[in-house]
Amino acid sequence: MNQWNTLKRSVDVARNMGWRYMAFRSVYELQLKSGRLRKNFPEAPPFVQYLSLDQWKSSSVRFFFRSREEMTVPKMPLPSLKERYQQIRQGRFPFFNGPLLDIGQQHNWMQNPDTGFVYDASRHWTTINDYSREAGDIKYVWEKARFAYLYDVIRYDYHYGEDCSEWVFAEILSWINANQVNCGPHYKCSQEISLRVLNWTFALFYYRNAPALTAEVFDKIQYAIYWQLHHVFENIHFSRIAVRNNHAITETLALYLGGLLYPELPDAAKWKASGKYWFEQEIAYQVYADGTFLQFSMNYHRVVVQLLTWALRLAELNGEQWNGMVLEQSRQSLAFLRTSMNDSNGWLPNYGANDGALFFRLNECHYRDYRPQLQALAALLDMDPALPELCEDMYWYGLRPGNRLTPVLQPFRSCYQFTAGGYYICREEDGLTFLRCGNHKDRPSQADNLHLDIWYKGVNILMDAGSYKYNTDEATLKYFMGTASHNTVMLGDYDQMEKGPRFIWYNWTQCENASLRETGTEYIWEGVITAFRHVAKGIRHFRRVRKMKDRPLWIIEDHILNKPAGLPMLQLWHTTVPERLKWSAYDRGGEQLQPQRREGKHAVLYGVTEASTEIVFATDSDKITTEITVI
Repeated sequence: MNQWNTLKRSVDVARNMGWRYMAFRSVYELQLKSGRLRKNFPEAPPFVQYLSLDQWKSSSVRFFFRSREEMTVPKMPLPSLKERYQQIRQGRFPFFNGPLLDIGQQHNWMQNPDTGFVYDASRHWTTINDYSREAGDIKYVWEKARFAYLYDVIRYDYHYGEDCSEWVFAEILSWINANQVNCGPHYKCSQEISLRVLNWTFALFYYRNAPALTAEVFDKIQYAIYWQLHHVFENIHFSRIAVRNNHAITETLALYLGGLLYPELPDAAKWKASGKYWFEQEIAYQVYADGTFLQFSMNYHRVVVQLLTWALRLAELNGEQWNGMVLEQSRQSLAFLRTSMNDSNGWLPNYGANDGALFFRLNECHYRDYRPQLQALAALLDMDPALPELCEDMYWYGLRPGNRLTPVLQPFRSCYQFTAGGYYICREEDGLTFLRCGNHKDRPSQADNLHLDIWYKGVNILMDAGSYKYNTDEATLKYFMGTASHNTVMLGDYDQMEKGPRFIWYNWTQCENASLRETGTEYIWEGVITAFRHVAKGIRHFRRVRKMKDRPLWIIEDHILNKPAGLPMLQLWHTTVPERLKWSAYDRGGEQLQPQRREGKHAVLYGVTEASTEIVFATDSDKITTEITVI
């Protein structure tokens, strides 16, 4: 029986992911275990000066700016920036744009500060286990090593007029000295490598004329950049075939930009040409025609927006062009995310996987505030995102707000449908109602179809609980990745889909039909998904949401078609403001259901949980109708 289930699951994965994926993973794992893959990644190759400091300084390549001395960003020496800079210098590091962890001024690059586990820096990266219970979440090891914190230091340097170049280059050399090429945990993920190279590049251009940037310092950095990009190129098909998400977009762009910005490096021309071709392929595949994104994640979509901003701007500055599809998908991405935004603070529903990623932080806004990144891309595309305040990001990219711009949002429009991704959004003056009813032709990360998110007067009244961590105990993973942490329906303890290992789900939910329409008095969403295929055949979940135009009242009808007998139907709601909500729920027979109030939890930031309240309505029938009023 177990062998039969294993076979069924393998066929399910093959059907969902494709035989190309299955064939690649099989060959890749064989090469990994046999040691053949290791041969493509030499350990600690001998030092070579591929590019001298004088060569680099005399290059005609253009970056967002030429050097610190030529910056024209408006000066804004804000106390919050100074405080964060001081914390970083003291060794108190803001992990995942959230809580501070005291890692000390002499940080051990091999240590997980969450668990204390220390990786072996001498082991080849192919032998490192990145999903170890003993080691804990490897993202805690990678986080500082992507060097995103340099933006806080550089911005402090600029706004407060202090030269931090010696400390910045000491940090970079500290990492280089601690990490032999292709050894240890920091060579395990090519996306982390790519980000490290891009962030070092930003620092190199900013400190181009700093005395601390000596020939000796540059020699070590150019050697490390070459071998890191070499690693990305040699392992690129793992991301392009086995992973195929924002990792592939990041890595292909890093190859293009590595070749563009360091043309004297060996293989630069090959990196640039291949990276450009692959990046265009990834954008075409991963960003759907309506601007939604295959990872079904708001935060990861913002990652793509930032990468598109780098891609479009640096190509433009160097007289190069992307194909028209890249431009169009950039516009469509901007439109989707802006439509999904709560205008009062720039936050979006915490929908989909959210690991705290904000690659290039160039402002003092909260991590969940998407306005700076969307505004920068909008300025580049000559579009008006209807954001009253100008954020700092665009100035660092050498951009300025324009005139007579194309509006991102359509005037006087309330209802928006993004059918390729399966998002249905109603924007009103006082709030935003968001419903997901989508197909999955690409791998879902959370069992959250038909999730309903409600914002009213700037408050996330009904919320998505977020992600918390990707490597934690099974019960916590099941909660945050599963249906239980979303505003939708479960059957007993069953998720909508069957959980597999790590990020794998079997029996993907699919949308059969969905619509959003407007009448004179209300907005009406309707959708049907196939779900719970691992529970029984033929189960469908129908949801209708009606929103009254004249008051904060939502009426939600959930109907489980072909519901198995003996399994209770659970309608789940998550909120942090239960005192502001009035509930009234009935089953199919008209019997009033009493709310079960439970202690819940949500993760606004990665790795951090906060208290919330779960409201559950349960019935043995197949239908629940609930009225929710904000009071």
